[in-house]
Amino acid sequence: MTETVNVIGAGLAGCEAAWSLAQYGLNVRLFEMKPEKYSPAHKYHGFAELVCSNSLKAARLESAAGLLKAEMELLGSLTVPCAKANAVEAGGALAVDREKFSDSVTEAINSNDKIQVIGGEVTSLPEGTTIIATGPLTSGPMAEVIRSLCGEGLSFYDAAAPIVTYESLDKDKVFFASRYDRGDADYINCPMDKDEYTAFYKALISAERVELKDFETHPFSVYEGCMPIEVLASRGEDTMRFGPLKPVGITDQRTGRRPYAVVQLRRENREATMFNLVGFQTNLKFGEQKRVFSMIPGLENAEFMRYGVMHRNTFINSPVLLNADFSMREHPDIYFAGQITGVEGYMESAASGIIAGTAAARKLLGLVPLELPRDTMLGALSAYVSDPFNDGKFQPMGANMGILPDIGVRIKDKKERYGAYAARAVESMKKELERAGYDKSDR
Repeated sequence: MTETVNVIGAGLAGCEAAWSLAQYGLNVRLFEMKPEKYSPAHKYHGFAELVCSNSLKAARLESAAGLLKAEMELLGSLTVPCAKANAVEAGGALAVDREKFSDSVTEAINSNDKIQVIGGEVTSLPEGTTIIATGPLTSGPMAEVIRSLCGEGLSFYDAAAPIVTYESLDKDKVFFASRYDRGDADYINCPMDKDEYTAFYKALISAERVELKDFETHPFSVYEGCMPIEVLASRGEDTMRFGPLKPVGITDQRTGRRPYAVVQLRRENREATMFNLVGFQTNLKFGEQKRVFSMIPGLENAEFMRYGVMHRNTFINSPVLLNADFSMREHPDIYFAGQITGVEGYMESAASGIIAGTAAARKLLGLVPLELPRDTMLGALSAYVSDPFNDGKFQPMGANMGILPDIGVRIKDKKERYGAYAARAVESMKKELERAGYDKSDR
């Protein structure tokens, strides 16, 4: 097979797309502008860089995120095994050492003789079958290429949370515990009483924010799934207590009672020397972050290894433009993958790369198309992204049990109900792979 497929972008989606194509024996040209040029959010030289959080969400099968990863592994995922090999403790979540995870993916890609990595910024669309996985911070020239293909994109704002060192925390005020004592006690908890919370809230809503750049101001639309903490707080004094600062399931070890509010910190690296503030994506100025977040009990003398940042993201109007296999309706040899399609989350982005790469490979090889069942998480996500019904109200969507069709049996217990959804999905996926003649051992 002499066919060569182009993949633009070596994020999670691009790496999964390239890996899938290579597993089918196709030659791949993987274009990546790093390290010659970086987006505003990227800093690390490796592929599949995680910039917002080290958590790839829940690991258990009876969760939406866990089910998604299980289905990805059935399709020969690269990133899921790399994540598991570089996991750090985080209760029931799959969290990773970000640099080691990136290094593992990079090594796998570079050592595959079917994949040629081409450095430098792509400024025009290459000839032949192409998968565009340039991400929500696509560089200017490539953004113009996408605009010519798709028309105007949709903008939303994404934000990253600050990171503090463990040694700088006041151990007399914080304690390790997981909510409802589920899993290991891997989260650091900073409990607040009412007076502490009220003072923090008032400081937060009045703190000075970064002035948005001209290209970021129109239109201003905050994505609900990654909302800056100050925007959430501005919606009412108690909104944070029903969101990332909710105290339910936590007992203050100093008082034996539930705190009025609680800030949780999640491990950032394997060595547990750094922790990020869960839910504290922010657009505050760096000095204001230091001042306001140091009001959190236990963080009075916190050393900030990274302050939160906020940047513009763009995604295309996929319901109008894409088929369920992420190919373009008007240009069937061009595919999109990753967050730019409107899937939300690292693993969701990676999953879309698997879908696009697998679809392109099977089409080029004349194999039976893989038709992802609607009752699988992969099938439900691809159906949502490509559903014309969503035109005009399209917003990013991550894996969740709500997008799966009803199971048809009333099960009151949520864990049991989700387990039934997961079992159905895995069985459906296996049957579809058998129907399509898919066999990982042949890849």
